[in-house]
Amino acid sequence: MKKIGLLIAAVVMTVSAAFAQIQNPVKWSVAAKKINSKEAIVNIKATIQNGWHIYGQNVPDGGPLPTTFSFKNSKEYALNGKVVESVKPKTKYEEVFKMNVPYFTNEVIFQQKIKLNGKQARVSGTVEYMACDKNQCLPPDEYNFQVTIK
Repeated sequence: MKKIGLLIAAVVMTVSAAFAQIQNPVKWSVAAKKINSKEAIVNIKATIQNGWHIYGQNVPDGGPLPTTFSFKNSKEYALNGKVVESVKPKTKYEEVFKMNVPYFTNEVIFQQKIKLNGKQARVSGTVEYMACDKNQCLPPDEYNFQVTIK
């Protein structure tokens, strides 16, 4: 009986430790706003926990994984330009990469202009990003988004 109790305690501690390791310091949300009958803007917002950051879109070669966006092809819309950032990224020298890298803390909204081919469109895609704090970088992650423009 004592062995079973020890076994259960060991399993519970192992499972608790495994769940404690899962971190998700970036929360994503998406919204769209129609500008007129032919255009809209898709806003993809990253809310970043204190002490964490994500990298900008324009990281030099040899640096960390930049934040990248891919949109699914659709007959309902066309992309109008590139994804732009609502704020200018901060930059800092990172010894491990031997370069200055752009990054965001707290919050950033990425915006993509859309040309509508009809009255409404369903826009979907993926953001790939990397989150780091002063002690660690998490493995690259992605956020799949979808929004309907009416």
